[in-house]
Amino acid sequence: MTGGPLAGKTAVVTGSSRNIGRATALALAADGANVVVNGVQDQAAADKVAHEVAEAGGRAIVHLADVATKAGCDGLIQAAAEAFGGVEILVVNASTRGRKPFLEMSHEEFRGVVDITIDGAFFLCQAAIPHMQKAGWGRIVTLGGISWHVGTTNRVHNLTGKAGLTGFTRGIAKEFATQGITANVVSPGFIETERPASAGPGVSPEQLKAVPMGRTGHVDEIAGTVRFLCSDAAAYMTGQTLHANGGMFLG
Repeated sequence: MTGGPLAGKTAVVTGSSRNIGRATALALAADGANVVVNGVQDQAAADKVAHEVAEAGGRAIVHLADVATKAGCDGLIQAAAEAFGGVEILVVNASTRGRKPFLEMSHEEFRGVVDITIDGAFFLCQAAIPHMQKAGWGRIVTLGGISWHVGTTNRVHNLTGKAGLTGFTRGIAKEFATQGITANVVSPGFIETERPASAGPGVSPEQLKAVPMGRTGHVDEIAGTVRFLCSDAAAYMTGQTLHANGGMFLG
């Protein structure tokens, strides 16, 4: 891992102690990037990912932070810059997946989900983009989701957050397009992940009938899409949403 197309670059991947975030951290490290592994409170899980990177010959640090807050985001980017000299790649992956009927949803519950999605991206980008400007090169990838494209019951807060995140990403893409910085969205479909109880049950056989490929996706398949967007092969792509959903939604 000492070489590779991303050698010398530093990637901050939020929510990277498990699932898509973990797979993304490992994929970027495999391309030579220094990786900052982030979680909120599970030190052991984050440490395990950093250990996996190191065992494969890469470099990684762990920084726990609540990326719904400015202090948490500023501290995360600062830790990355102090450890590796800068930040060239930002993957905004951390989110929360609530599930509740709209008429039973309090405003606090609504804002709690929306804020971690939108505010986190805002704070992270404000902290990281100056480092990308200094380097003259940057990649921002935000994680969306199929839900807001097709509509999903009991998830108004999630859909609102992800829809807003797409608009946010397009705005960043336009504003920094002449500075070597790209910003794109990866929108996963049904992916097999470890899910908290608050996220509700996993994908049912009935739901899988809507997927032309007839299966759920794997976290490595989403990480591969992020990996592509961070590469020089995607240098002319910005402001786009890449859908990885087995054909369920053709955006």
